[in-house]
Amino acid sequence: MSDPGPHKFRRTREDHRAESAEDYVELVDSLIQETGQARVSEMARRLGVSQVTVSKTVKRLVKEGYLDTAPYRPVELTAAGKQLALRAQTRHETVVRFLLSLGVGAEVAETDAEGIEHHVSPVTLDAMNRWIRSR
Repeated sequence: MSDPGPHKFRRTREDHRAESAEDYVELVDSLIQETGQARVSEMARRLGVSQVTVSKTVKRLVKEGYLDTAPYRPVELTAAGKQLALRAQTRHETVVRFLLSLGVGAEVAETDAEGIEHHVSPVTLDAMNRWIRSR
């Protein structure tokens, strides 16, 4: 087996960082659509983490330009956050449709897509879309 080199691990670290951002913006988008607002307490409950963890991540995503918030105010998506949420949701839907086309059950496809969607390359995603269209 050949040495994958540091680039492989760098991509994995970058994927994990992006995964967190995508999960948060998707959740904020979902909460806003469901309830009209996204609050740190509800985000923590849904993610199964502490409010401190959510607050730290929200602060980071505010700095990165994806979220906006103020003390005692709900969390909101910026324009960049809305774009990221849409890209993540589209990628998720593609992975789910691909898995369903392979005969994977709906519940398993949804669960597996949560992990796959964050690590699939654009090349693989394009191949999945071609496969889906060919069915």
